[in-house]
Amino acid sequence: MPAISHADLLQLKRWNTPTIYNGWEQITKCDTGAEGFNVEETRDFMPQMGPMVGYAVTLVIEPGNKSHRTTNPQAGEQYRSYIASMPGPKIIVVQDLDKPHVLGSAWGEVSANMFRALGCVGTITDGAIRDLDEMTNAGFKALARRLCVGHAHVHPVRWGCEVEVFGRKVRPGDLIHADKHGFLVIPPEDQPKLLDAARFMDANECETVIAASRSNAGLSQEQLMTLIEASITQFSANVKSKFQRQGEW
Repeated sequence: MPAISHADLLQLKRWNTPTIYNGWEQITKCDTGAEGFNVEETRDFMPQMGPMVGYAVTLVIEPGNKSHRTTNPQAGEQYRSYIASMPGPKIIVVQDLDKPHVLGSAWGEVSANMFRALGCVGTITDGAIRDLDEMTNAGFKALARRLCVGHAHVHPVRWGCEVEVFGRKVRPGDLIHADKHGFLVIPPEDQPKLLDAARFMDANECETVIAASRSNAGLSQEQLMTLIEASITQFSANVKSKFQRQGEW
């Protein structure tokens, strides 16, 4: 079962992905300098939709290889059954074996509407997408490598397995937060404390360093520097008190 309630997931959507990262780095045992987020550049093709949050469901495709259609003709139906059986909201994470020579898109108007009906809010694919306006109209957000015209020989190769997209490994059930900056993959053990940590870090920044930096009216440079340095000290003290670790400043 999901570790976070639907109400809390909606609250996580109120912040951008870097803010969620700031909270996540305080509670995780992962190497926050090398793990969690995409290491290759990706593109948010619907930035106007804001962040998306959901649980990973996974797929591997190879549009350049037409033999997959004959190897398992029922794969499409089997894959859709897998998607329907998983709790949502869901983000379909698609590894394209044709990368970097992307030949076809698994996504378009039809698939976006179909999988939106099955509880999916969007996709992250290191392949291509098409029908951009129609996907947006369906309420299906996409982070992808590029746009393309055709679908080539798109057919599910395997699903419900660990995949790697944009240099980041993703497992089914991982929580994903994504926006125009990229995406963050949150393992199950970090999910229950994520909202509280993100909320705290956002408030801590706003009430210390950001507040001090914007309170410069009538201050000399020396006075402003004193105020900023004091706010940094307070920011770090707040982080240490809450999480027993040093703040980023």
